[in-house]
Amino acid sequence: MVDMDEKPSTVERIEDVNPKSLSTVDDEEFTLAEQKAIIRRVDLRLVTMTGLTYCISLMDRTNLSAAAIAGMTTELALTVGDRYSLVVLMFFVPYVLFQPPMTILIRKIGPTIFIGTIVMTWAAVMIVSYRISSSVSLLTGLKGTGFVKNWGQLVGMRVLLGVLEAGYFPGSVYLLSCWYTRYDVQKRFSIFYLIGCVASALAGILAYGLMQLNGKHGLTGWRWIFILEGVITGAIGILCFIFLVDFPDRAWKSWWFLNERESAFIVRRINQDRNDGDVEAFSLKKFLKPSLDLKIWGFGLIFFCLTTVTYAIAYFLPIILRTGMGFGIGESQCLVAPPYAFAGIVMYSTAWVGDKYRTRGPVLVFNCLLSIIGLPMMGFATGNATRYAGVFLTVAGANANIPACLAYQANNVRGQWTRALSSATLVGMGGVGGIASSLVFREQDAPGYRPGMYAAIACNILVILIVGGFERVVLVQ
Repeated sequence: MVDMDEKPSTVERIEDVNPKSLSTVDDEEFTLAEQKAIIRRVDLRLVTMTGLTYCISLMDRTNLSAAAIAGMTTELALTVGDRYSLVVLMFFVPYVLFQPPMTILIRKIGPTIFIGTIVMTWAAVMIVSYRISSSVSLLTGLKGTGFVKNWGQLVGMRVLLGVLEAGYFPGSVYLLSCWYTRYDVQKRFSIFYLIGCVASALAGILAYGLMQLNGKHGLTGWRWIFILEGVITGAIGILCFIFLVDFPDRAWKSWWFLNERESAFIVRRINQDRNDGDVEAFSLKKFLKPSLDLKIWGFGLIFFCLTTVTYAIAYFLPIILRTGMGFGIGESQCLVAPPYAFAGIVMYSTAWVGDKYRTRGPVLVFNCLLSIIGLPMMGFATGNATRYAGVFLTVAGANANIPACLAYQANNVRGQWTRALSSATLVGMGGVGGIASSLVFREQDAPGYRPGMYAAIACNILVILIVGGFERVVLVQ
């Protein structure tokens, strides 16, 4: 039994603390109707804005594949050796290394300023031109992704983007997990990630439209993909400064949001559920101590396996459709959309089941089985109809498991800084999965990418084994 007056700095058996988790709580200050109205306001501002910025984050990091089949591969000679895979890989190296310090900064600086600022820098990475950068001595010769002249410059911009994106996803996961009770959280994670899936679904269609600007102002079509998507990113960054909200203990400081009484209610609600709603003073020891808990690394290994598959799909699916299945450029970009739409349906449906029936592990296993069925169909079948059906199952299973894993981990962590480290560790391992995806899906293995397919199947099997082992030691399923 855990002492309710203590905030543990490691993963705990949460059910021993409080087996009851409700969408509303016993509260003398607000009626049930008023409580639900407050939660709806939180959903509208918090989930919508984090989802919208995640949409932009995914678009900026995965538009590489759309640009590749729109002429970038030829113009920058990315078919030579492992250049394309190296460009993909180099984003993830700084993305992994910078996540722990970035997660500390979001708590110190506040989500509005921190996330708003880094989103604006993503836009700069996409659209800054030589003429702008050459006037600043420290940036002389720097070209935004839309203006690079060779593959080495492209690698440099991807490294810079990796540094700037390192704080976003773990920071958003940490922020969301601080606002919701254990059995409210998976639906919110699903909506957050679902908005990102909309980006993945529509990015190909958007890219196809933007590449029609080929030749305008002397720029090829793939360059317009980066430049104009960078403009969209900048617009979303401005919205972050206006609408994104702070952590619950200081949410009343956010513009046009909750007042102090309503913010205090959210903190009470979290404390009734898991007793970690109040802010904790930072100490490096408290932040790093949970890293000794093997379960945190087990959650990270699950996320590594999942992101190895999801990133491989994001970066290589248009290329597989183009070179492996023989579709045209426009078809390859547009056919990405339907599988992601289907993934959204599966994602929210399994999240609803997980929250309603208070289960986590079986949801992960179910989604892994979808991918295990879909991957052989996608990779080894002969007819395009069967292969494309396999794409639906693979994309749905892999992407639906991302919010499922986030909820699985969040439900088994207590303490503000434990939650911060756990989020950084989880997403950092996800970044390592991105590195792995770029190494197992290699240019020389096109169009079948068989080693990558085998690796993706093995990752899903490993997730099932880890979840099976966790069922004995982690009680929030």
